[in-house]
Amino acid sequence: MNKIILIGNLTRDPESGTTQSGVNFTRFCIAVNRPFTNANGERLADYFDVICWRQLAERCAKYLFKGSKVGVNGSVQRRQYEDRDGIKRTSFDVVADEIEFLTPKARTDNREDPPESALDLQPVDRPEDLPF
Repeated sequence: MNKIILIGNLTRDPESGTTQSGVNFTRFCIAVNRPFTNANGERLADYFDVICWRQLAERCAKYLFKGSKVGVNGSVQRRQYEDRDGIKRTSFDVVADEIEFLTPKARTDNREDPPESALDLQPVDRPEDLPF
C-alpha cells in the first residue's frame, strides 16, 4: 500500500502548468514540522514536493500561496532523471489525491459586509427575558 498523509505549510507560491496533452498540474513544496526538537531545542522540519492534477491543480493554483497550511492525502512516486551534467538523479514526489485547505480565509475588500441587523444586537441583562 502506497499512502501518505501530511500537514504542512507551503514554502513558496505554487507553480502551475499544462502538459503537452493539455492536462493541468500544480507543484509546490510543504514543510512538515517534526514532533520533537533537536539537542539545541530547535524544531526541525521535513520538506516534501507535492504535485496535483486537473481540477485539484486549478483550485490549488487559485487559492494557495506561500505560508498556506494544507493537509495532503496521496501517494509517493519515485522519479529518475538526468541533470544538466548528465548525472542520474532520483527524487520523490507526493502525488496528491486530496488537498484540504487549512488556512482560514482572509477577509478581502471585495467581500460583502455583514448585514446591519447582525451588528445591531443588544445584550440581554437577564436570561429570563429571552423569548426561547
